[in-house]
Amino acid sequence: MENNTEQIKKVIFSGIQPSGDLTLGNYLGALKNWVKLQDDYDTFYCIVDLHAITVKQEPKNLRRRTLELLAIYIAAGIDPEKNTMFIQSHVPAHSEAAWLLNCNTYVGELSRMTQYKDKSSKYGNSISAGLLNYPVLMVADILLYQADLVPVGKDQKQHLELTRDIADRFNKAYSHTFKIPEPYIPENGTKIMDLQEPNKKMSKSSDNPNSFILMMDPPDIIRKKIARAVTDSIGEVKYSDEQPGVKNLMTILGALTGASMEQLEQKYLGQGYAQFKKDVAEAIVAELEPIQNKVKDLLENKTYLEEIYKKGAEKANYVAIKTLRKMQKKIGLIQK
Repeated sequence: MENNTEQIKKVIFSGIQPSGDLTLGNYLGALKNWVKLQDDYDTFYCIVDLHAITVKQEPKNLRRRTLELLAIYIAAGIDPEKNTMFIQSHVPAHSEAAWLLNCNTYVGELSRMTQYKDKSSKYGNSISAGLLNYPVLMVADILLYQADLVPVGKDQKQHLELTRDIADRFNKAYSHTFKIPEPYIPENGTKIMDLQEPNKKMSKSSDNPNSFILMMDPPDIIRKKIARAVTDSIGEVKYSDEQPGVKNLMTILGALTGASMEQLEQKYLGQGYAQFKKDVAEAIVAELEPIQNKVKDLLENKTYLEEIYKKGAEKANYVAIKTLRKMQKKIGLIQK
């Protein structure tokens, strides 16, 4: 029997903080994958500005980075017509739902979260309550959209487990309200490592600027950083745990060109690292330079960006409010 009903797409939610510049690792590990998802899923891509303020931000820089991040989303290939892109603080339901969920969350759960443990061991009682509570805001972000799937790396796995626990607890206490989200792990997920310490993940928080490549780094800076990237004295392009620096550069080149690790090994057989590094740098420049140019153009058209985030907030607000009203009713709050 022919099925004429349109298949309902699964919902994916994800977001990035506008708390600093995005790295090549963010691009290859997240944004490039988001682009691949936009045709097959109902996607909500958020700029999570409320998460950013758990650490003190310079207001003008926060505003600038929020708009720049939206421009990067679009320039990287995330189509505003196919995706809901919005700024978290423009949808008040996030903050309201976070409070309701806070009242269904245990302090013990939050104090076991890795970031809180790390920061509290460093700074003691002087850290903000926001750092303790921000995982619940993250839970609200996901549950408000009844997300089926959440793209996660290893460092976010703990947050998704908390989301699932809180959703299950709320459902048991007040009857079924939330979908229990599953992790979305892309088949060819790309984890990019530090260029100077290739056993660590690439991060903009590194003290050494040669450790990471920023999405908006000029071509000459990218070439210099790759030229300075740590390799080894073996002199062979091999995808091996014994050669973490070379392995990382191969991962980058493979992610950008589509070449397999075997093909790269064959291509650079007996050549050492000079040409290999040059090719890695040029592949990065070829990928990022058009994105950078588009970002600059978009940032000169603030009206267009405003249209995108207002339209996105309208759609996000419509979906989020439905879930929030359901939560309020089940808890026993009188509807206005």
